Amino acid sequence: MARGPIFERGYRPQLSGHETFPLRYGWLKKAFDAVHAREDDPDNKSIFLGDDAIAKFGVGRNMVGSIRYWASAAGIIEDVAGTNGLKTTRAGRLLFGAKGRDPYMEHPATLWLVHWHLSGRPFKTTWFWAFSHFPAPVFEREHLVKGLARLAKDLAWQRAAATTLKNDIACFLRTYVALQVTGQSVQEDVLESPLTELALIKAIGKRDGFRFVRGPKPTLGDGVFAYALVDFWSRYSKAATLSFEAIAHEPGSPGRVFLLEENELADRLAGLEDTTDGALRWSETAGLKQVIRDTEITPEQALDYVEADFLNADQREAA
Repeated sequence: MARGPIFERGYRPQLSGHETFPLRYGWLKKAFDAVHAREDDPDNKSIFLGDDAIAKFGVGRNMVGSIRYWASAAGIIEDVAGTNGLKTTRAGRLLFGAKGRDPYMEHPATLWLVHWHLSGRPFKTTWFWAFSHFPAPVFEREHLVKGLARLAKDLAWQRAAATTLKNDIACFLRTYVALQVTGQSVQEDVLESPLTELALIKAIGKRDGFRFVRGPKPTLGDGVFAYALVDFWSRYSKAATLSFEAIAHEPGSPGRVFLLEENELADRLAGLEDTTDGALRWSETAGLKQVIRDTEITPEQALDYVEADFLNADQREAA
């Protein structure tokens, strides 16, 4: 039986909003800086609207909308409830603030964090569904389109026209797979998404063949992994324990979203106590494989673990 957030009653699919443009380098910082500069303005959504927005961001109207969309989806900015305003998030300030750790998105921790926010949370339907539900490790573009179309039909989603689904799948693939440069390619069209560096999806064989790349993720820091675990746990269960099975296989779990094999996942869980200063610990008592949480940790608090990845990288470089 199908399970997970996108199958729950009241789930609202998100299948558009990016204006067919995948995330690009520099966009998240541009959006962060624009919102931060008018953080106290309750009507600051206007910075992404009108002709002055086109001049400010130096791109067309549709691309301005895409910049705002990706910044929201990546957890860098968010709506202020009950207003027409936006605000920066702690994740945004961690990366792009005055003392931001990675304003130019040069560190793998930034890319893994953004990937988690896009594909580990259920709000971006295609991204979440592809990593957590699509069953085939090797596929063609049309397989994704048909699978998503069946899902939309089965769940009676509104506004899931064939063109909308195709555009969303195309944008999803361009987020993770670099386009091949051809003689007819326009430079603007072949700019890569920063998430192509993660090599989570590879183009294979003929033009529309792809595969999900499961296995070791050496650039995935223990801090981002711990943060993702806490974030998943906050939506999945209120219990003080979380089973290995859930962490490895439930929709939206770190095992699914980071495409980890069980052995590597177990190794990372064994190191959780050190990564989290004892807040989370791995247990295999009485044959039960689970993570134990003695105190409540919010996802925002768990961003401390992500910051530790940057600090550890700085220390290695200085050594």
